[in-house]
Amino acid sequence: MNDTPDSPLILVLNAGSSSIKFALFDTGSNPLAKTAQWAGKVEGITGKNPVISENGGAEQPLTLSHDHPYHDALGHIRQRVTAQLGGRTIRAVAHRVVHGGIKYANPVLIDAHVLADLKSYIPLAPLHQPFALEAIETLLQARPDLPQVVCFDTAFHQTLPDVEKILPLPWSAWENGLRRYGFHGLSYSYQSIALAERYGEQARGRTLVAHLGSGASLCAMRDLKSVATTMGFSALDGLMMGTRSGAMDPGAVIFLMEIWKLSLEKVSHILYHESGLLGISGISSDPRALLAVEADEPRAAMALALYLRRFIHEAGALVATLGGLDMLVFTAGIGEHNATIRSRMCAGLQFLGVELDEAANQANAEVISTPASKVKVVVEPTNEEWVTALEAYRLTEPG
Repeated sequence: MNDTPDSPLILVLNAGSSSIKFALFDTGSNPLAKTAQWAGKVEGITGKNPVISENGGAEQPLTLSHDHPYHDALGHIRQRVTAQLGGRTIRAVAHRVVHGGIKYANPVLIDAHVLADLKSYIPLAPLHQPFALEAIETLLQARPDLPQVVCFDTAFHQTLPDVEKILPLPWSAWENGLRRYGFHGLSYSYQSIALAERYGEQARGRTLVAHLGSGASLCAMRDLKSVATTMGFSALDGLMMGTRSGAMDPGAVIFLMEIWKLSLEKVSHILYHESGLLGISGISSDPRALLAVEADEPRAAMALALYLRRFIHEAGALVATLGGLDMLVFTAGIGEHNATIRSRMCAGLQFLGVELDEAANQANAEVISTPASKVKVVVEPTNEEWVTALEAYRLTEPG
């Protein structure tokens, strides 16, 4: 079916702690087109200079109130969306929500009961959950007639075996929902679709997907289902990231609180916002900035060395779980666009038979391994907004 000028649209809202991505998808195509009809983002919501941009265009300054910046940002988005509709209707609003707890394994339509459940999960994801829920609640009050669909970042990892989920804590922790959940699930869900379409059966073997952005994780897949992942109970686990520590000795946290007498709030801020590449380098959380000065800045060089070392450690553990590796996939901002980081990571995996085609790598080609490589290495852009829209499309399909 081709796009029709009067077909309803699905609005996707991907709300983070300081940014909101938004996109409109046309339901007049079947299957749902992967490219949004219109998209944009608001950034720096809690900062001094918030901006909005649409369809990759120039950033425009926004004025947000000091007391309610997030609410104001949502209001601006509603105005922009309304201007885009041209008399068409919105069939549903689809939201990315980080945590579904142990109860929600599939997308769900929002009502007051579900919203109350999701609020109870705020302690599980305090830096992400509240912002998506504010967007949901604001819309629920303004447009209670408009269907809202929630898609969970934890849902893709429901296929993890219990031995991957359980934490080595007293059994009561497991009984009360304290376990490894895994995150970046919408990104991995998209990969499970895109890789099958592009590579067929080849992608259904032992596949390792590296979602490398400001937050980062790895997912080991077999038959394109999650069997192991690096993020666990929280989005702090696993790989070293832009400002997050990644996996570390919990005794260090106890030391910070007991010996350095830091408050829980301060330690949390350190682990989420002052660690990782930024913490080690003291310069930036962006690998591009560190690569530019590593020759002259020892701390930048150390930060990059640790970033790569943590990747090799975590990748090796997941490959061991898989029993070998057939395909390595790079995705998200760093994974898709930073050829130098990919090259260094692949160099650390040469023991697996990874052989990089450096010219293809520098060109950000789809396949960046040589024909002789024992592991196929590919770059596959992620598309979390489309996956979110697709779930809403399915859940609200008439009839």
